[in-house]
Amino acid sequence: MKNRHREAVTALLFVSPWLIGFSVFLLYPLLASLYYSFCDYSVLHPPVWVGSENYRDLFHDEVFWRTLQNTGLFAALALPMGMFVAISLALMLNAKIKGMTIYRTLFYVPSLVPSASLAMLGLWVFNGQHGVLNAVLEPLLRLLNVVWVPLAHLLNIGWVPLSSHLPAFLQFSLGRMAPPGWMSDPAWSKPALLVLGIWGAGNSMVIYLAGLQDVPQALYEAAELDGAGWWAKTRHVTLPMLSPVILFNLIMGIIGTLQVFTLPYIMFPGGTPARSTYFYTMYLYDNAFVYLKMGYACAMGWIMFLIILGLTFTALKASEKRVHYSGG
Repeated sequence: MKNRHREAVTALLFVSPWLIGFSVFLLYPLLASLYYSFCDYSVLHPPVWVGSENYRDLFHDEVFWRTLQNTGLFAALALPMGMFVAISLALMLNAKIKGMTIYRTLFYVPSLVPSASLAMLGLWVFNGQHGVLNAVLEPLLRLLNVVWVPLAHLLNIGWVPLSSHLPAFLQFSLGRMAPPGWMSDPAWSKPALLVLGIWGAGNSMVIYLAGLQDVPQALYEAAELDGAGWWAKTRHVTLPMLSPVILFNLIMGIIGTLQVFTLPYIMFPGGTPARSTYFYTMYLYDNAFVYLKMGYACAMGWIMFLIILGLTFTALKASEKRVHYSGG
């Protein structure tokens, strides 16, 4: 008994640094935020218990619903696009050609750029008047206008305008095409962020690439004997064997895209234009540190936690019969 007691004490002593760190830096803030979400708390004064008032106010807050809509739309577009780009790059960089290490490095390095630096680069690239992207697009659109303007008017005669049923950011005018105002037009602000989001695909790409290295070569050889081509091997061998990695990146992507903050906060202060880029985390930050409504912000944080938890659980349940583990 004494030996067991001594071993238990020794184990607790070794584990105590982690337990102390977990309690001080994670458990206490977590429980405190839950308590403050039921309080009127401005940081400068002691919290006052108000029950579920913060949550009731949130459900009647138009800005809350607008930020939730913006965040949901951005995540719905950015997540599949980012996964597609990352998987495509990983498949290309898995080829056995000379100098592949250099190519892998070149595609991975952009993901190391800090978000703040990337946002400043985005301000330079997407500036509507002096941006690099519009400087490239302008001469191309000038050439397209030679064909587009008469063709658009011909297609529109007696019919509903050509772009009336397209999403807002895909709609166009029947007049001369001009480079979009990425920073000033609500229809183009989210696409600008989506394009910048591709820069971070290198992190997921490396994880997919590691997963591709573990696919048994014998499966490809068996598929070739059955007459499978490139697409058949990708669909029936590569993607099923890569499914655990896809699930992992899907869950990490859900967490990441729903918490997008740095890029829009620097590039589009206040959610400009017209709150089209005012995302959930930006409104949470403003409530906590600008309006000093910490209790309100804590309530928002717990709602986001429940949303992410629900989406993660849904992804796990939906993938139960679609994820294939090599040891299973």
